[in-house]
Amino acid sequence: MNKIKCECGHVNPEGTVLCEACGKPIEGNQHIDGNDKKMLLNMRYEGTARRSQTYRKSFIDKVWSFFSSVKVGVWLIVVALVASMIGTLFPQSQFIPANATSRDPAIYYEDQFGLIGKIYYQLGFHEMYDSWWYLVLLGLIGVSLVICSLDRFIPLYKALRIQKPKRHETFLNRQRFYSETEKVSQEEIEQVKAKLKQQRYKITEENGHILAEKGRFSRWGPYVNHIGLIIILLAAILRTTPIMFTDEYVWVREGETIVIPGTKGEYYIENEQFLLEMHDPDDDRFRDAIASGGMVASNYQTDVVIYKAKQDIPGAEPELEPILDDSIQMNKPAKFDGYTLYQSGYQQNEFRSMTFKIHETNDEEATAIDSFTIDLFNPESEYILDSGFRVVLDQYYPDYYLTDEGVPASETNYPRNPAFVVVVYPPDASEPEVSFLGIGRNIDATGENDYKVAIQDFDTHYVSGLTLRVDRTLIFFGIGAAIFMIGVIQGMYWQHRRVWIHPKADGVLLAGHTNKNWFGLSKDIEKAIEQTNIKMVEDRQELDK
Repeated sequence: MNKIKCECGHVNPEGTVLCEACGKPIEGNQHIDGNDKKMLLNMRYEGTARRSQTYRKSFIDKVWSFFSSVKVGVWLIVVALVASMIGTLFPQSQFIPANATSRDPAIYYEDQFGLIGKIYYQLGFHEMYDSWWYLVLLGLIGVSLVICSLDRFIPLYKALRIQKPKRHETFLNRQRFYSETEKVSQEEIEQVKAKLKQQRYKITEENGHILAEKGRFSRWGPYVNHIGLIIILLAAILRTTPIMFTDEYVWVREGETIVIPGTKGEYYIENEQFLLEMHDPDDDRFRDAIASGGMVASNYQTDVVIYKAKQDIPGAEPELEPILDDSIQMNKPAKFDGYTLYQSGYQQNEFRSMTFKIHETNDEEATAIDSFTIDLFNPESEYILDSGFRVVLDQYYPDYYLTDEGVPASETNYPRNPAFVVVVYPPDASEPEVSFLGIGRNIDATGENDYKVAIQDFDTHYVSGLTLRVDRTLIFFGIGAAIFMIGVIQGMYWQHRRVWIHPKADGVLLAGHTNKNWFGLSKDIEKAIEQTNIKMVEDRQELDK
């Protein structure tokens, strides 16, 4: 790494434009016209050496230079924003409604949105926020932010930390605010110092050279912004891990106790009761709505008990300890150990059990000889009746449908459309009789059965749809957003203002610089030099136009 030694004795890194100590231009900043007017110094990053603009030989140098470009960072953010907008056109796969005709993404998107939905699915946008390329894109934005910040912050910090009150005359007379006064008394200089202190400037002196500075911390505002954005990006990436974010949908039937998905078997839930309450049709507030659209629900509620499993012996049934007894309603979730359960849906009149009767086929009155009840969630394989009949449950289809090949199958494991193949062994016959039973179906397999099996009664219950959600990344999003806003305020409402007073013979050179709000700096200088002979600074940028 080559070093550049200034005439003031300070050794600067290769690529430095302005000496870090005295500010003398080292390279560039040449005359701009034949009138020998010198262009103003480029004070961005104090003229320090940035790695991205100095070293471009090795592969690492080229990668560093690429990601240190603000344009690259902006384009990465634009691509991420466009991709995020595309991801919100249709619901992501995890948000496919529970009551959809099919929850298979390959079928759902084409059925609901046509050709565009099919293309949306085939391009993988249905799981975009968990896709590898989207996470890589977020990671590249983070890399760009880190490299951009380091490439600028470190040299800027070093330059501002070692700046001295005594600056080279060239540095001063090529500032935007500059004036030269031929005769100034020491009392006037002391007066200016006192007034600058009153305006909360920090005064530093060196052999009669004065630097008045305030608001340096505002220069770090953009880098504080970057820290906040990096934390937000990390939170977004962590949100894809099950440890930090869980979003599970579970159906719980009345009277059922099941393990809560997404909790690794640690928690169980019991649905004691589901309540669906309607508004009073005589209530004037809802009468018109009920008349036009039917009954209007006033409350969806699931009374639940949450258990924590204790398993002292591996392989043994866990002991369930109740930790919460609560009612979950819309906009009133149940919370336990960092988890939140929301009331998200329901199904009514799901079959719980069916009772069948056996009667003679030619019995016009259909007088029951005997009956049996099938528990649709835990059916028995065989039923032995008091009348001597024996019924074997040969096939059970909880959610019956016919495949394209005409083969009976079950679409789900839930008894939404139950169908059965039963084999009946009459007490007075040597051969069994086979029947196919279902809702609206009663088929004699041979057409020669002496006995008929028919639905006599059924029992139904409610099924409550609950969403389990735990989001441990929210605190990181909040911290990142807070830090980002601190950076915005820090850089927006404060400015880094500097005033240099350089003694020359009996007079002084006066120069000023700020990163923004030049009018404010001008007013500060005007207040400081009033009632003195020191000339007011001129705006050199206006003169050069």
